[in-house]
Amino acid sequence: MKTLKVLLLAVAFTFSGALSASTEPVKKTAEKSNEISKTVSKLLENPSFQIDDELNAMIILTVNQENEIVVLSVDSDHETLESYIKNRLNYEKLDTDFSGKQKTYKVPVKVKSI
Repeated sequence: MKTLKVLLLAVAFTFSGALSASTEPVKKTAEKSNEISKTVSKLLENPSFQIDDELNAMIILTVNQENEIVVLSVDSDHETLESYIKNRLNYEKLDTDFSGKQKTYKVPVKVKSI
């Protein structure tokens, strides 16, 4: 009975070590989020509509297997901004490889008149 308990304890330590080694570091995830924010910012430059005030939106997006941005939702009070964001971002290819686990990202957007 005692050897069985020791064996089960050894197996538990082995699996817990393997599981903790397979997690993605926070730094890597933050770098990916930062890369997405930079890409979104670049793609949304020079809007094709008149801006009188500052416009805000929250974009929820994911990256598909082809490394393309897929806009899931745009939360904004300005319909033109929503349409503009979806048209500019949907299925745009990213330079950095985001293959692996599919995650959703929240990107805040602030558009100002110049």
